[in-house]
Amino acid sequence: MLHNFRELIAWQKAMQLAKSAYLLSANFPASERFGLVSQIQRAAVSIPANIAEGAGRPTPKELVHVLSFSLGSAYELETELLLAKYLMYIDEQQSEQINEEVKEVQKLVYSLMKKYQPTNGNLQ
Repeated sequence: MLHNFRELIAWQKAMQLAKSAYLLSANFPASERFGLVSQIQRAAVSIPANIAEGAGRPTPKELVHVLSFSLGSAYELETELLLAKYLMYIDEQQSEQINEEVKEVQKLVYSLMKKYQPTNGNLQ
């Protein structure tokens, strides 16, 4: 359907977000390696991975369905990053910076979903 997911701004920004999340979580306490760090990294990589998977789906309905997983992972990541802030693993500035990235990706994925939803007459 979309085939070249690498050209999608949503995918590009999601890849940057995943990189940011990995770099940020690398500084968490060692005791969180299999806890919060693992959760953050899985959620972060799931966002661009699901965008790419959705781009390869044959119908708009399937694309939107898979993009919904990506959006869900973005909200999961936002929650995990808020917890990291509450636990003081990241400071206010770090939290604000990555939260801006998360919000941008959420908006881009949502916009992509709206573009291909059946209500827009895009279903074949």
